[in-house]
Amino acid sequence: MPSAEAAAIARAFLPARRLGNRTAYYYVRGKLASDPLYGGICHALRTSRAPLLDLGCGLGLLAHALRQAGLDLPYRGVDNDARKIALARTAAGRRELRDVSFDLVDLAAGAPAHQGNVALLDVLQFISPQAQDQLLDAAIAMLTPGACLVLRTGLEDGGWRARVTRSVDNLSRWAGWMNAGPRRYPDAAELRARFAAAGLHSEFSPLFGRTPFNNWRIVATRPANAAA
Repeated sequence: MPSAEAAAIARAFLPARRLGNRTAYYYVRGKLASDPLYGGICHALRTSRAPLLDLGCGLGLLAHALRQAGLDLPYRGVDNDARKIALARTAAGRRELRDVSFDLVDLAAGAPAHQGNVALLDVLQFISPQAQDQLLDAAIAMLTPGACLVLRTGLEDGGWRARVTRSVDNLSRWAGWMNAGPRRYPDAAELRARFAAAGLHSEFSPLFGRTPFNNWRIVATRPANAAA
């Protein structure tokens, strides 16, 4: 995202007090300006008008990116981090984002009801293998004809990028930015087989950008002519 647009969004995350904590502001500004995630996800959703459920939404930056790109599909973000949900609600209110909501939800207890598109961005590696399977099955069941499941995740392929990704994810847990450390990185062949078995068309694209991380954008789409 152009630095001026990233800075405009980041200002919504400034503290109410002049001398308050600006960690979120600097994080948002740097991430939006450098991470290829948001452009890649907006591109995947560019033709859809189905509602989007963002599972593990964090600060809700995808909602800002969607509106910045002119995409007005209804958006709901859920996360188990109360601090991030509070910041997400405040920032969305300051920027007057329409048809956007955020809720505190523990995905370990089950995903909320939804029909439409689903986003799972930087989530899978932080939950147990069993929880990964359950969450993917739940997300797939939410997809309506023509809707897609969009993921950004590291993949376990044994390369140097995978090692860097694991190290940084562990560091994020140690520093307190994430409330969980990495558990298991998905296997690409297993994901492809799961999506094919569910009748979905899947595409895997590297989303490294200028980073050293082994990040991939995965888009699994239910055909528009599939039975509802």
